[in-house]
Amino acid sequence: MKLSVSVWGMTRARDGFTLIEVMVAVMIVSVVIGALWQMRGDATQKFFQFQKMTQNNQYMSFLLGNAQKYGFEKSNIDLRTLVDDFDLESNLRRQLKRVKIALSYDVLNAIDTNDSVILEIGKTKMHSKDFTHTLLRVRTQ
Repeated sequence: MKLSVSVWGMTRARDGFTLIEVMVAVMIVSVVIGALWQMRGDATQKFFQFQKMTQNNQYMSFLLGNAQKYGFEKSNIDLRTLVDDFDLESNLRRQLKRVKIALSYDVLNAIDTNDSVILEIGKTKMHSKDFTHTLLRVRTQ
């Protein structure tokens, strides 16, 4: 089906789209694709941040699991040492062996009770090249 368009008295048959219509359509599609690409990039970045945060929280859980052994001194160890008491697969142990951390403990406050028990409030800082976490701790002496 052909449409007839009259321009200044001349009639001409129209078979397709004009260049302006095609350019507008391409522009709309490119804006939509750009927005989708941006959303995907943001989601990927958030996912990796969440994954790293989860991994760091697991490292702190290992530290808490060995609360009597580690975290009340200044030392440089690898994370594999923190999880020696856990039954882990060998690939995970190798991965943890590569993560070197520095532990430091600072006493914030010491409360001496009358019962010869001292409550010590301190801060353990776990630092590596990828992350730093701080944990408040209480222990009795």
